[in-house]
Amino acid sequence: MMKIALVGNIASGKSTVEKTLQELNFSVLDTDFVAHGLLENNAEIMEAFKDYDILTEGKISREKLGKIVFSDETLKQKLEAILHPQIRAKIQEYFSIHSNEKLVFVSIPLLFEAKMEDLFDKVLFVYTNDDIRLQRLMKRNNYTKEYAIVRMNSQISQDEKVKLADWVIYNNSTVEDLRKMVVNVIEQIH
Repeated sequence: MMKIALVGNIASGKSTVEKTLQELNFSVLDTDFVAHGLLENNAEIMEAFKDYDILTEGKISREKLGKIVFSDETLKQKLEAILHPQIRAKIQEYFSIHSNEKLVFVSIPLLFEAKMEDLFDKVLFVYTNDDIRLQRLMKRNNYTKEYAIVRMNSQISQDEKVKLADWVIYNNSTVEDLRKMVVNVIEQIH
C-alpha cells in the first residue's frame, strides 16, 4: 500500500482534488473533517480553553476557537498539542482499515506543520497563487482581507512545501484543468 499525503494550503483546491480522487474510486481521509469531529465535545479542549468564550449552545464553536487560536500562537500550539496526536491515531486507524488497497490518500493541510511526514510514502501538493487563494477565502468564508491573510500566514509558505513534495499540481486555472492534472498524477503513480 502506498500512503499519499494530499497537501495544500488554505483555499488551494484540496477539496476538489479529494472529490476527483474519490470519483476515481480511491479512498481519501479528510483530516479537516476528522478534526471537526474531534472538536465536537472534546473534554480536553473544553478544559484547556475554559477561560475563553469558545462555546455556542454548550458545544465548541470552531469559529470562536479559530479566532482565538489564530490571534495567539501559544494558544494555537496548545490546541495542536491536543488535536495532532488524536488526528495521527485516526490516520493510522484509516491505514489499518484500508491496508488491502494499492493507493490511499489522506488530505492533510498541516502535514509539515504537524510533523506527520513519517506516516506517508509520498506527498502530492496543490499549489494555487496567493492572490487567488485570498479571493477564494474572502468569498468562501466571508473573511475580511486582514483575517484571511492571518489565516494564510499561519501555514508554512507554499514555496517551502513545493520543495518537500513529490508531485505538485498547479491550480490556477479551471476545475476541469485541475481534474485533468489529478488524472495525470495518478497515471504517473501507477
